[in-house]
Amino acid sequence: MTASLVGTAVEFYDFYIYATAAALVIGPLFFPAESPSAQLMFSFMSFGLAFLARPVGAIVFGHYGDRIGRKSTLVASLMLMGASTLLIAFLPTYAMVGWVAPLLLCILRFGQGLGLGGEWGGAALLAVENAPPGWKSRFGMFPQLGAPVGFIAANGLFLLLGVFLSDADFARWGWRIPFLFSAVLVALGLWVRLKIGETPDFAAALEKEAPVAIPLGELFRHHLVTTFAGTFAVVACFAIFYLATSFALAHGTTTLGYPKETFLLVQLGAILFMAGGIIFAGYASDASSPQRVLTWGCGATILIGLLFGPSLASGSWPIIFAGLASALFVMGLVYGPLGSWLTALFPVRVRYTGASVTFNAGGILGGALAPIIAQALSDWRGTDVVGLYLALAGVVSWIGLRMVRGKAAE
Repeated sequence: MTASLVGTAVEFYDFYIYATAAALVIGPLFFPAESPSAQLMFSFMSFGLAFLARPVGAIVFGHYGDRIGRKSTLVASLMLMGASTLLIAFLPTYAMVGWVAPLLLCILRFGQGLGLGGEWGGAALLAVENAPPGWKSRFGMFPQLGAPVGFIAANGLFLLLGVFLSDADFARWGWRIPFLFSAVLVALGLWVRLKIGETPDFAAALEKEAPVAIPLGELFRHHLVTTFAGTFAVVACFAIFYLATSFALAHGTTTLGYPKETFLLVQLGAILFMAGGIIFAGYASDASSPQRVLTWGCGATILIGLLFGPSLASGSWPIIFAGLASALFVMGLVYGPLGSWLTALFPVRVRYTGASVTFNAGGILGGALAPIIAQALSDWRGTDVVGLYLALAGVVSWIGLRMVRGKAAE
């Protein structure tokens, strides 16, 4: 549990510092444009690039995770993610080298996504395949808890920099500090990961039969419907998170004119509700079933979608906080059970590939497109309609759950 939590916290810290930087400084520093809205759009596109890389990472790391084991694959994914993040700290800006700057940024962003694509599935297996009977969802929630931990570390550091640095100093060099600090956290994550052993389920599977030659091929031949169902089911959690964090921060501090430090502080408080939702969902899933808790979460996602835009544009900090906290609590309901639910859909021989591919393919639909579509909806009809995308994501995830209702019950 500790290894799965620490590793995902480090990986998600790396991912979120880019999400925060994309909302605050990446656009003006790396993308030339005539309007701030266009710069923000380009910035979110570079953010979304990593989501396109994540399914590739899921396939690559899933292949080796199902063939040679969970431990060594998780170490490799962490190293790739950490190296890509650290190198972003040393990038020249567009003013220094022109078009080379966004090209290098996009390459490293792809590397971040590639590493994270192999991270979550392996961490979930590490927890669930070591869980005693009746504890799979509670063990399986620990990789998800790495997300709020990483977010708090990332946004907390940006908040401190905003307090102690002027806007000019932050734009010149201060934004690089969180990327540099990632090297310390990656070293900690590697130290923990190198001390773990292989999971009992994988070791037992190896004793019975040889590993699958091409796990992805077997996944698509024998588990195609399940793969599509899993992909749809994770859309809601990604949509909620990136609308309530990256888009809300960017839109709130630019279009709506909220102070950056105040908004970061509100988000840090709201993210605690996501951790609470994950823990509640883990216990509730073991008491009932992950399928049932996810279904509740999808219904709540549709409701939250209708309230998200008006609360964000309200101009009242208590209402903004309540909107973000409610959304992130619901995100915990559709995120917390995924560790046990997704891994249970696939046999051990293709489980790393299946869980990783579904989780990261769903990230493209729910995460990569969320800030871009939300920005376009806002430009079209204002903030009030932004939540429509969120409501649609809840419907898509509910459809995914229905596709494997019988399998999940088994």
